[in-house]
Amino acid sequence: MSLLERIYFFHAKIVSGSYPNTNSLTREFEISSATAHRDVAYLRDRLLAPLAFHQQKNGYFYTRDDFQLPFEDSPAMTLILGLLGNMAEEAGLSELPELKEIQKRLQGVLFPGKKNIADYLHCEWIEKESINGTLFKSVLSSLREQRHLKITYRDGTGQSSRRIVEPLKLVNYQGRWYLLAWCRSKEGRRMFHLARMTKAMQMKAPIEHTMPENDNWLTDSFGIFKGPVAYQAIIKFTGTASEIVRHQHWHPAQEIRQEHDGVVLNLPVADDRELIMKVLQFGAEAEVIAPETLRKKLHQEIQQMGRNYMK
Repeated sequence: MSLLERIYFFHAKIVSGSYPNTNSLTREFEISSATAHRDVAYLRDRLLAPLAFHQQKNGYFYTRDDFQLPFEDSPAMTLILGLLGNMAEEAGLSELPELKEIQKRLQGVLFPGKKNIADYLHCEWIEKESINGTLFKSVLSSLREQRHLKITYRDGTGQSSRRIVEPLKLVNYQGRWYLLAWCRSKEGRRMFHLARMTKAMQMKAPIEHTMPENDNWLTDSFGIFKGPVAYQAIIKFTGTASEIVRHQHWHPAQEIRQEHDGVVLNLPVADDRELIMKVLQFGAEAEVIAPETLRKKLHQEIQQMGRNYMK
């Protein structure tokens, strides 16, 4: 168990008037006596707790009633803790028992006797996907150990292939999980949708490719389809759409310009598949101004949509 959990446990015992000692820590967490003494010293010396030892009761107490640990009874921390559970479930991770256990333990340690704030929160993402817990653990283990990962993967057409990849970064985008990895068969970076993985097994070979801290591959362009920026898209929004988009953040490098009848959004794009869907969701209140190739793609898509409704 972590130092954080042991410290909050010991603090809670003191506040409740139980007069805990180092034996309380060794019994509860199955740690050595030396570790327990270091924990008590950390509470006293690093967190400046007003600790004193009561000889008759053989345990510690506080000489002041106003001492609190960092984040203790913090509304912001209770909110974060509540979001942890809700977001994990909405992100398709409900099969991972470790998350629920962490939430339960932190709730009991940080906020003993208090209501679970998760009961008063509602988070909802549409089109969420369930993740295979065993597969997800293999991906996490491969990332942590920096080892090759052997996967069986279905592409957008349903065709399966076996790949050996070098994991670079786990990505959550719009509630879906992806793995950015170096694909050894394609000899380049690829984004793998975890919901399309049917098998994943960590291998012994260490990875050869890494992602430097200043690598901007994930942030240079709009959307989940990454790569070098191909063009700057310019889109005009009017009516209700303009009021919505003016408050939205589509990309760190976006520019929004106010006009008399709406707003104009400018952003870098590497692949236009997702952008086309975003524009279509605003209907006639969105118009692509540039580039012309993107205008033509939208025109063709809208024509095809019209034919579907004329049958």
